[in-house]
Amino acid sequence: MQTLHSEAAMQVEQIDAYEALVQFLYRAPIGLVQTDLRGSVEMLNPMASNLLMPLARDGGLDNLFATLEDVAPRLKEMADSFDQPSGVVCEALRVPLGPDHSAPGAPQVLSISLLKLDPERLMAALTDATLEIQREQENLRRRLRSAARTDILTRLPNRAAAVEQLQTLLDRTGSEDRFTLLFINCDRFRQINDTLGQSAGDRLLTGIGDRLLAALADRMRAGGLPANGRIDPAAGGAGLVARLGGDEFVVLLDGLRHPDEAERLALRLLDALARPHQVDGHEVACRASIGVFWDAGADGGRGADDIIGDASIAMVEAKRAGGARHLVFEAAMRERAARRADIEAQLRTALAEEQLFVMYQPVVGLNPDGSTDYSAGVEALVRWQHPVRGLVPPFDFIGVAEECGLIDAIGDFVLERSCLDFMRWREQLGEAAPRLIAVNLSRAQLAQPDWMAKVAAMLERSGMPAASLQLEVTESLAAQDEHIQVRLHELKSLGIKLALDDFGTGYSSLSSLHLLPVDTVKIDRSFVCKADTSHHHRVLIEATVKVAQSLGMNTVAEGIETQAQADAVRAQFCAKGQGYFYSRPLVSTALVEWLGAQR
Repeated sequence: MQTLHSEAAMQVEQIDAYEALVQFLYRAPIGLVQTDLRGSVEMLNPMASNLLMPLARDGGLDNLFATLEDVAPRLKEMADSFDQPSGVVCEALRVPLGPDHSAPGAPQVLSISLLKLDPERLMAALTDATLEIQREQENLRRRLRSAARTDILTRLPNRAAAVEQLQTLLDRTGSEDRFTLLFINCDRFRQINDTLGQSAGDRLLTGIGDRLLAALADRMRAGGLPANGRIDPAAGGAGLVARLGGDEFVVLLDGLRHPDEAERLALRLLDALARPHQVDGHEVACRASIGVFWDAGADGGRGADDIIGDASIAMVEAKRAGGARHLVFEAAMRERAARRADIEAQLRTALAEEQLFVMYQPVVGLNPDGSTDYSAGVEALVRWQHPVRGLVPPFDFIGVAEECGLIDAIGDFVLERSCLDFMRWREQLGEAAPRLIAVNLSRAQLAQPDWMAKVAAMLERSGMPAASLQLEVTESLAAQDEHIQVRLHELKSLGIKLALDDFGTGYSSLSSLHLLPVDTVKIDRSFVCKADTSHHHRVLIEATVKVAQSLGMNTVAEGIETQAQADAVRAQFCAKGQGYFYSRPLVSTALVEWLGAQR
């Protein structure tokens, strides 16, 4: 009897367990379907019925594969090709239902997992994946929005993020707080990039961004704000550091009360950037120019892009003033920038329509016997014949050309035209033609990777002897930049002569003259104009001539305007002279006539 009682108890327990399992499957939040290998449904729970019923063509759920044919046509093929006795046929196969099979509010996407239980049976698990897909899509959208507002190199916010945050500050009302926007540009980044390479330049930019962030965080802590402001300084809010592109950064700081706070921030940033950077074993100095925009609360209607533009205008003014400094934006700067932009646009047209032309100023030889050699040489000078404004002086457009990147195109034009004219004079005048032609060089030309080959090709096309061409660089350019000196040595290897222009006004000195690969030193007009009246200036000229002669260099006195000045520089044994006393710049035909008259 006891044995029968135990067996009965076990049967009851098994029945209870089975009913519990059935209840679990009945109430499960996922759809469960058991079928044979052909897909004929043997069992399914209510959730499976709810998920599959909208897909049933005739309202019946007799076959799983037939029900899912429209939305998962490859499911039966996957099951048929699965030749193992048991295992996973597919897992979490996502199936969009589309508007034909899904009412508003109903599942939009099904997730199907198919399991082979044994050689005769399949089990399918179905879930509504709509919310999961929506969450993933929203996460993806957030990541894409973040990526679209992040600079890839420095991981700082980019221009879009800066514009968005700045516009938020501009749109607010009723706040007594003010903000400042600082536009930062490195003064010599291009030269550093050319010298050390792009990868080193990229690391330098990253280091600059880190220093700006650290300096802003220090300022925010000193001002009583938390180190990360209302939002992390790298992401926006009370403080923001963003890279706009290239070597241009902006710093945005909110919660200020007085313009002096903006200028103190600019000085802090200049100090932070002035410290040498360690890049690939090199100590790199990279100073910056900063344009400061102060929110005076009177810029209604101006958008974020306008404010960034104003700050960049102030930065350009700081760079034009010598760099390594800051300037606060003023409305007059906008007008000057508009004029420069107008000149730039007209200058591009001038290049395309050949409004530029070349004039030549004679350079005469000051012979020891007191005679003058009028065929010693000429200097090529560019001029602009504007169709409306008439003759535009170089002072009005050369600076703009340097800023906008047109100076290399202008310089190449002058060089080629000068070589062609020089060869024409030789045909016309023979021995009376100038023996040397001098052409000014810009930093932009020397920075062109293929410029050496371009010069060599130009000489070959024109037939110009390399020894008859003298290229001139300013003293400050030749003395400051090692990369430029390397390029000058390369030019010397072509047989071209080199001259140091405006000597006495730049950074070199007589003691370092021997380090420069030049053949001629041109003494600046600021010394020559007082050569006949100032003993001090005569001594300076004499010293320059003696040092140049000891190094095997020639000297040219620039800006001679009177007989007394000519006599003074001749007395100091200066080899050549140039200035209005001998001739103003002349067009090619007038130069031929002038040389004929002197002969």
